[in-house]
Amino acid sequence: MTSKPVLWITRRISDASIERAKKSYDCIINYEDRLYSADEIIEMSSRVDAILPCHSEVFRGDTVEKLHPRVKIIANHSVGVDHCDIPALKARGIAVTNTPDVLSDATAELAFLLMLGAARRAVEGDRMVRKGEWDFWSPAFMVGKQVSGSRIGIIGMGRVGQAMARNARGFGMEVHYHNRSRLSDDKEMGAVFHEDLDSLLGVSDFLSLHCPATPETTDLMNAERIAMMPDGAVLVNSARGALVDEDALIVALESGKLSAAGLDCFVSEPGGNPKFSKLDNVFMLPHIGSATVTTRDAMGFRALDNLDAFFSGNEPKDLL
Repeated sequence: MTSKPVLWITRRISDASIERAKKSYDCIINYEDRLYSADEIIEMSSRVDAILPCHSEVFRGDTVEKLHPRVKIIANHSVGVDHCDIPALKARGIAVTNTPDVLSDATAELAFLLMLGAARRAVEGDRMVRKGEWDFWSPAFMVGKQVSGSRIGIIGMGRVGQAMARNARGFGMEVHYHNRSRLSDDKEMGAVFHEDLDSLLGVSDFLSLHCPATPETTDLMNAERIAMMPDGAVLVNSARGALVDEDALIVALESGKLSAAGLDCFVSEPGGNPKFSKLDNVFMLPHIGSATVTTRDAMGFRALDNLDAFFSGNEPKDLL
């Protein structure tokens, strides 16, 4: 009887995904859901044929160089792969996959929550009611920024960006976008393409980031670019923390240049930036863009689809 490949599942993925994985693989599962050090990742690699990690496990530098030759594939439980040095892994003969498509709607849904919460001063209002401090009303009380009918700028019109655009149209928003290339008419759906990022910033009452973190996009939204946005605009980031110069954003929020921000990701994770917690005009969540039952199951299954294809001698659908 042929033995099953040994699969290391580095974090606590969905129960349905674990149940399926056990049918085809001898699984080592991190039921404690703790974070492994680089040394532990290297040590574990000698015991497994495949690794199913999340964004929390970093495969760069010495970690890649010291991975045991037994490891043949890293099937990421994520869309973003900035935690992986893909050229270095390929040079070691290790296949790398991700899980696109399946989390687009959930992430765009959360981005819209961030936008609404930031625009309508949800942090201030929630705190006020919870503390029993709501003892006043007037027409000038808790006035926020209206989303419906406003202009939204989207940076990165991939799957999540397109889902965000669909949501925005439901609110009657005028959609503008910047992307590496212009979309086809059927995907663009009337959105206004800006080949130049700076021209997009100038018309964005709301700006939502949906591009990957790369050396080119690190600190994409810096002080200079934030200054190009309309006064009182709202910045939303549900993509990667590295896209935003957080000090520049704080200055803009404190000065009133930006009226608010909605953030699901930060330069330092987990934990975030404690400076933001002092600002009532920042609506924050702990990087939970894809955190729905439906999406977590779909991500696990997509990663397993890639593993199944690989160990069947076929090319995984999401091979990078």
